[in-house]
Order: sequence, then structure tokens, then C-alpha cells
Amino acid sequence: MSETLLFGLLVLACPIGMGVMMWMMMRGSGQPKPGQSKQQQKELAQLHAEVDELRARQDG
Repeated sequence: MSETLLFGLLVLACPIGMGVMMWMMMRGSGQPKPGQSKQQQKELAQLHAEVDELRARQDG
């Protein structure tokens, strides 16, 4: 019984760990990083706007 439980926990450890890591990475996106300067934030915003513009041209 205990061997089956241990094996089940080991099998679930990987997917649960991957899910937690993905959730933590997604949660932090979109926010400025602590070491980012204002210039880097401005440049990143400009690049996002350029990508949005190019996607709009491609779709329409």
C-alpha cells in the first residue's frame, strides 16, 4: 500500500512542479523587472507597439 502511494506521489511530482513553475513565470510577466531602467521600459513599450502594428497590417 505505501509503495503504491509513494509511486503515485513520485509520478505526480513532475507535472505539478512544472505547473507551479509555469504559473510563477506567467504571473511575473508584464511587470517591469526590478533592474530595468526607465529607458529599457520605454524601449520595450515601443517594441510592443511596433509588433502590434505589424500584426494589424498582416491581418488587415
